Formats: sequence, C-alpha cells, structure tokens
Amino acid sequence: QVQLVESGGGLVQAGGSLRLSCAASGRTFSSYGMGWFRQAPGKEREFVAGISRSGDNRYYEDSVKGRFTISRDNAKNTVSLQMNSLKPEDTAVYYCAARFARLNVVPTTLSEYDYWGQGTQVTVSS
Repeated sequence: QVQLVESGGGLVQAGGSLRLSCAASGRTFSSYGMGWFRQAPGKEREFVAGISRSGDNRYYEDSVKGRFTISRDNAKNTVSLQMNSLKPEDTAVYYCAARFARLNVVPTTLSEYDYWGQGTQVTVSS
C-alpha cells in the first residue's frame, strides 16, 4: 500500500510558477513509477508527466513540454512537479499517482496507476 499526499497548489497569474510536491508513505518508494495527472472541470483526467522508478526516464504531455519538470527524491519519498510559464488552460486539480513497476519505465495512462492522492487545486488567472 502507498499513500500519497499532494501539496503546493494555489492561485497564480498567467506566466507565473508553482511547485507541486507529493509525499509517499512506505519504504519501497523507489519501486514505483510516479506520475502527475490533472482534471479540469467537465473534462476527463489526463496525463501530465511521469517519471520512472530510478528517475532516469521522464515523459511529458505535449502541452507542458518545456514548461513543466518532474523530479523525484527516493531518499525522501517525494515526487515534484515544477510548473513554469503557467497558462489559464493549466487550471485543474492535479493528482499524484504511483504504480509498482518491475522495470524502469514511465507509466503514461490512467489505468496503469494503482494509487492516487487526493489532489491539489491549481488555478491560473489571466
């Protein structure tokens, strides 16, 4: 079992930055591929960024490439999402997710993930 708790959401003006963090429980954090998803009102939850268990491999949704950076610290059981140059269309609830992975791959689809946090709201004003 893995419990995930997100933090760092808030209200920011367009062009600004936010850093989301996700703290994971358990002693096997380095065995999990991690991801960030988001869900805007009236829309389906979508993949934003993912990172492999070692941190060597990362993958981003096209609209956030060059603006968002995912990272992890396996010693601290945390994964972060640095979000720069934010746009109003980035407004959503952001979720951290974990998937037990035997291989050093990046899970990119919602159905691959086993554990989810409660979400944190990010609002970008124009």
